[in-house]
Amino acid sequence: MHEAALAELESLADPARGAQMRAYHKADRTYLGLSNEDINRLSTAWRRAMDTETRVAVADGLWRTDIHEARVAAAKLLTQARIRDDAPVWTLIRSWVPQFDAWAIADHACKAGEKRLVADTDRLDVVESWTGSDHLWMKRAVLVITLPWTKQNFPSPDDLAIRDRVLGWAAGYVEDRRWFIQKAIAWWLRELSKHDPERATRFLHAHGAELKPFALREARKYL
Repeated sequence: MHEAALAELESLADPARGAQMRAYHKADRTYLGLSNEDINRLSTAWRRAMDTETRVAVADGLWRTDIHEARVAAAKLLTQARIRDDAPVWTLIRSWVPQFDAWAIADHACKAGEKRLVADTDRLDVVESWTGSDHLWMKRAVLVITLPWTKQNFPSPDDLAIRDRVLGWAAGYVEDRRWFIQKAIAWWLRELSKHDPERATRFLHAHGAELKPFALREARKYL
C-alpha cells in the first residue's frame, strides 16, 4: 500500500544531496536527498486523502523501507492533533521507538507521538517505562516526546503534575554523561524556562552542578 507514496518520494531524489545527508546524519541507511519542504508537501497531501486506517498502513510500510525520507514521511503522515480511534496510531509509533538510531528521524516520530500523549495522558505510563532503558534513543525520547508540557502558559493542575513528573525523570538522567541525554535535559529545561522559570530554576539549583557545562549553559539560556 505504501509503494505509490514511496515512488513519489523517489521521483524527487537528489543523489548528490543524499550523499551529503548520509555524511551528516551518520546513520547507515539510504538517503534520497529530499528537502523537508518536499516531504511536508507530499505527506500533507497524503494525510488529506487517506483515512486513518490507510495512513497507519502506509506509514508502517514507509517506515519498514528504512529510507531516511520515507521514515520522516511516515512520522509526518501520523502527526495530527485530533485522530478518532487513535489507538493503532499510538501502537505504531510506540513500535518505532526501539528502532531509533539518529536524532532527525527520532524527533519527527516523537512529534507524532506527542500528539497522542496530549490526547491521552495515561499513555505517559508507557513513556515512563522507557526511562530505564539502556538504549540511548529510547531514553532520550522520554524528554523529546513530552516537550508539550514545557510550553503551556496557563497549565492546569494536571499539566503541572506532569511537568513535575517529567522533571523527576530528568533528575534521574543527570548522571548519564552521554551527549544526547545531556542535550535533551537542557532542551527540556530551556523550553520550560520560557513559561515556568521557577520550576526550571529550582531544578537547576538542585541538579545543575551535575550537568555537563554545555548542557547547563543551554538550560540557563533564557533565565
